[in-house]
Amino acid sequence: MFHKYNESEVVMKMYDKIFERVEQKYLLSKDNYQKLISLLKPYLEKDKYYESHIHNIYFDSKDNDLIINSIDKPVYKDKLRVRSYGKPNMDDVIFFEIKNKYKEIVGKRRVQMTLKEFHNYLESGDFDNNNQIMKEIDYLIKHYHLIPKISISYDRLSYKVRNDDVRITFDFNLRSRRNHLSLNNSNDDHLFFKEDEVIMEVKTLGSLPLWFTHYLSSLKIYPSSFSKYGNIYKQERSDIYA
Repeated sequence: MFHKYNESEVVMKMYDKIFERVEQKYLLSKDNYQKLISLLKPYLEKDKYYESHIHNIYFDSKDNDLIINSIDKPVYKDKLRVRSYGKPNMDDVIFFEIKNKYKEIVGKRRVQMTLKEFHNYLESGDFDNNNQIMKEIDYLIKHYHLIPKISISYDRLSYKVRNDDVRITFDFNLRSRRNHLSLNNSNDDHLFFKEDEVIMEVKTLGSLPLWFTHYLSSLKIYPSSFSKYGNIYKQERSDIYA
């Protein structure tokens, strides 16, 4: 919706506060998760931040233009969110992020700030003009009239493949709320899954190991285009017209 890129402009890179990688999602039953993790454990080691509780607030227009565009599966799409790991206090660091996807390449550009600084920005519009990423965020918010629209949280276990650049994460207890949109509040969260499904995300700068794809095939686990925000939005719309 925001930018139009040609293929030559999409470059694989990871440096400072900018990340780009191939990202694939899989939706697992709890049983398949247990089977898969037992097969993978000899190849994995816990990431530095192995266990985390992730809280996001996604921005969108009044008419939900961003998520409607995303559901249409365009070649290029953007999302804007603020994220914390755990419930932050006002002086804790949070991340203000532009997340984009071009075909299978996922990129993030993010700014670190305290929760207090984030609230001050929302109230006053003031920010560091020397920060290029924050200038992009401010442009998107003002040009497309974006506001905080939904809180999405989940519990994550993070692994990395030994001697490889592959990261594998498992997200549990996907939940959301439309009111009290603060990173340090979760009193009215609603669970998304009726069963205990698990969202697996595989992130790499290159190809997946053959042993990994073999295990996925043996358990009949296939890639999914599952989007947390997109599927929650579609469920909400379905509930309205049920």
